[in-house]
Amino acid sequence: MSNKPKILVIRLSAMGDIVLTTPVIRALYQQLNAKIDFLTKSQHVTLLSNNTYINKIFSLENDVNTLQYNKYDYVVDLQNNLRSWKIRAKMNTKSFVFNKKSFKRYLLIYFGIDLLKNHVVDRYFETIAKLNVINDNKGLDFNVSSSIKLDFDSNQTYITWCLGGTHHPKKLSGDQITQVVSKLKVPVVLIGGDNDLEIAEHVLYNTKSKLVYNFCGKLSIQESSYLIKKSKMLLTNDTGMMHIGSALKMPIISFWGCTKPSLGFSPYKTDSSSIQIISKKSASPCSKHGKHCKFGKNGCIKEIDPQEIYRAILCLLK
Repeated sequence: MSNKPKILVIRLSAMGDIVLTTPVIRALYQQLNAKIDFLTKSQHVTLLSNNTYINKIFSLENDVNTLQYNKYDYVVDLQNNLRSWKIRAKMNTKSFVFNKKSFKRYLLIYFGIDLLKNHVVDRYFETIAKLNVINDNKGLDFNVSSSIKLDFDSNQTYITWCLGGTHHPKKLSGDQITQVVSKLKVPVVLIGGDNDLEIAEHVLYNTKSKLVYNFCGKLSIQESSYLIKKSKMLLTNDTGMMHIGSALKMPIISFWGCTKPSLGFSPYKTDSSSIQIISKKSASPCSKHGKHCKFGKNGCIKEIDPQEIYRAILCLLK
């Protein structure tokens, strides 16, 4: 092995999980003087395209069959599923594999017994402990392009509200958001994907406010991140944009129902004024990814009182 080890990091999905690997990438680069390549799904390549600690990003769909010829010193598998196992098996290189702690997660979800205790970023670092690499505790990395231009005055004081969530039970309802936005005297920018258009249009129609701007389904991740960075705060469900907000050190008001911060995916080392608003239906998570709720198909996040959200916003606006 050369003085500059060559390392492949694997994390195939999802958006937030990939952003959460960035402290590991930075630490490997800075503490081992390593040359780092990253393997992910093609739709996630742009998440890391501006990361200066990465030598090259490979896509699962196009490049996986050529990786074995790159002669890596180590593979750091932060995905740990059948697909990543097959990739490692082909490469025949010393590997460090993320422990998902599935049994402890099971105990938390189904019995309320919390043995996880730490954030997933810290668990990622447990994966590479034998390389004597430690967490520098500087948080996540995400670089926003300086060349972005949008038809919106981002120099004004405004709030960004991310409506997204992988599954419906993880999302606040249009009614909850409408009740909050109707009381606000500052502009609110709604961001999200095509799947969030229905909620956004509900909010627009029912508030009839000229201070609400709907960008759902209209922006790239970079453009959405730009709006987050320039805003006063980010309001968000448990979703990938929440972790980008953390990387940007934003004040974040995050909403939790079927998933809970105890699973280890809360905003990581973001602005200290950040607030977590958690459904009081249950102290433990309903499911691993928020696909199912123990209290009904709509999700216990719908039990969060809009007035509590409004008070939290006023607190951060001071």
